[in-house]
Amino acid sequence: VKEAGRDFTYFIVVLVGISVTGGLFYVIFKELFSSSSPNKIYGDALEKCRSHPEIIAVFGEPIKGYGEATRRGRRQFVSHIEYVKDGLKHMRLKFYIEGSEAAKRGTVHVEVKENPERGRFEVRYIFVDVDAFPRRTIIIEDNR
Repeated sequence: VKEAGRDFTYFIVVLVGISVTGGLFYVIFKELFSSSSPNKIYGDALEKCRSHPEIIAVFGEPIKGYGEATRRGRRQFVSHIEYVKDGLKHMRLKFYIEGSEAAKRGTVHVEVKENPERGRFEVRYIFVDVDAFPRRTIIIEDNR
């Protein structure tokens, strides 16, 4: 009886460990590889910015993207807000770009909306506010 109780305890510990590991893998996979994660949307929007001819002309190549600065000086956090409007999920992102041109920086604004038929997010708009003189807005995509 004593040995059976110990074996059962070990079984429970192993089962809990496997479930926690599975949960961690699920969260990591969803955050990094899901089409609805902020990181995936940020990557897609940054690629559209890098390939847009007007962005290249203003900022120069190569174009780097980064998020909000943290207390530790890292700029990896991409600001995003998720909300529901008319029963559909929406997400807004804001990040920054800069190129080889000195003192030229831009703020990129992205909004995506869930497509109920495909179950994926589709871009509503992507535009860049040029933060240097002359200030202007460059529209990369507008599907409103």
